[in-house]
Amino acid sequence: MRTLKLIAGAALCSVALGVTAAAAQEITIGVSIPAATHGWAGGLNWHAEQAMARIEEANPDIDIVLIAADGPAQQANDLEDLISIHQIDALVVLPFESEPLTDPVRMVKESGVFVTVVDRGLSQEGIEDVYVAGNNTALGTVSGEYFLSRLGEGDNIVILRGIPTVIDDERFNAFMETIEGSGINVLDNQYANWNRDDGFEVMQDFLSRFPDIDGVWAQDDDIALGVIEAVRQAGREDELFIVGGAGMKEIIQMVMEGSELVPVDVLYPPAMIATAMDVTVSHFTSNGPVSGEYILGAPLITPENAEDYYFPDSTF
Repeated sequence: MRTLKLIAGAALCSVALGVTAAAAQEITIGVSIPAATHGWAGGLNWHAEQAMARIEEANPDIDIVLIAADGPAQQANDLEDLISIHQIDALVVLPFESEPLTDPVRMVKESGVFVTVVDRGLSQEGIEDVYVAGNNTALGTVSGEYFLSRLGEGDNIVILRGIPTVIDDERFNAFMETIEGSGINVLDNQYANWNRDDGFEVMQDFLSRFPDIDGVWAQDDDIALGVIEAVRQAGREDELFIVGGAGMKEIIQMVMEGSELVPVDVLYPPAMIATAMDVTVSHFTSNGPVSGEYILGAPLITPENAEDYYFPDSTF
């Protein structure tokens, strides 16, 4: 894991307190993200809106233009508008898809704009000034460590994966490496597309084929909701536990309440968009360097710390 801890205390204070001495003129920051097509993206949009309001209130010389796209083509068009119409000084972008957005983001960078890429990296390295993301490898490792704490030789688990992507591979491979040699049996793993309905259908299939399941790694909270429904319909909630990932408020609430079915969660925060926006603002408000990679942690969320990750007003 490459992690550059570059956020100096002075930089963060400048964002929080509205120190805009470095911003002698109006600064416009464009924020381009996918529309709320699923739960995590809904949380992403909520945190982006919250960060925009906070940053603009604290920094009168900074204007943020937030645009959500329904697909890669629309997002590419949005980037053109941010340059030609809004004349942005900086861009914070979470690409809808990596490959189709690489050239459009490169064009933005070549126009002299400071670029921060979030979560889904571009297909070519070195275009962005800053990269902010969750730690997919750590998500898999932390999840695997929890299973090791609960299960052992001869116990059975099933795994619901996301979609065939590098992100999913990083999570899955790290999980499998963590439990290797433990004697825990992985009965099957199937893609559930980070989708609640698909999670329900895949888990129904698992439940019909495997009479003895001790644990379920759902990897994602949207998937986990479908898994929970399938397990409850089958009346098997007393036989196993489920671990998702991301920090959905419904899942966090279950953890806070001490659920035996969903005892923990692993963070992959949609609030990373707020981190990316704060770091980008620091480029203009701080006299410290702002560049490199900011890889966020993937802490285990337990009943003891769940309140720290609970955002009841968020859509996710």
